[in-house]
Amino acid sequence: MVLAGDKQAPAFEPALEGPSFDYRENTAKLLIPWRGGPARIGDARWGTNACQPQNPAMDVATLTLTQIKDNTANPAPLGLLAFGMTTVLLNLHNAGYYELNSMILAMGICYGGIAQVIAGIMEWKKNNTFGTTAFTSYGLFWLSLVVLVLLPKAIPAVTPTSAGGLGAYLIVWGVFTGVMFFGTLRLNRAIQFVFASLTILFGLLAVGELTEMAGLTRLAGYEGIVCGLSAMYAGLAQVLNEQFGAVVLPLGAVRP
Repeated sequence: MVLAGDKQAPAFEPALEGPSFDYRENTAKLLIPWRGGPARIGDARWGTNACQPQNPAMDVATLTLTQIKDNTANPAPLGLLAFGMTTVLLNLHNAGYYELNSMILAMGICYGGIAQVIAGIMEWKKNNTFGTTAFTSYGLFWLSLVVLVLLPKAIPAVTPTSAGGLGAYLIVWGVFTGVMFFGTLRLNRAIQFVFASLTILFGLLAVGELTEMAGLTRLAGYEGIVCGLSAMYAGLAQVLNEQFGAVVLPLGAVRP
């Protein structure tokens, strides 16, 4: 440690007396005294605060540590709503209510895809590994699904995905979701339901593709609607609960 001043401080033996936290100032003060004879530190500085002599036998350096408070918004509702709304619209198609149209593809690119990736990046900023992995992965899932549909049409040389290839694609995402489900056991019941129902959805869609059973794909569509609605509920519940400062829509807290 280098102290700049008109006199050099003696060698010291740290004896920690803190830290003491002032939550109103959002700072922490760390007092580190060192042993030695009386010495005038003068303008000696360590960090941002002057080292002022406290008594003839001990000089104390006061280090003020600034605690950075996270004032950014909770990105989870954005990610859950982007996933949930896009999932509902796609699975209305799987259930047979309308064809695969530009509305589904646009939602897959803009809201299900880009919005979830943005939510994942925001979760990274909050040091949330689970949220970062989930939202970024599912955002890119939606983008890849749109590319999977449009790429053979845009580039005729690209072979469209066969039923077996699409089945493998869905199985891999189902395995990923199933493992991620175990991470939700530390969260709440609403998120657990979302991941459990999504794992089942991928399984039903995969088997429907591999067996070419239209009835099973339609069943997956109805199950997917439930999955998407549950994600929408979890996202809207967080928005309303935070907005009103009370439990408006319960999420089912998990006991530690």
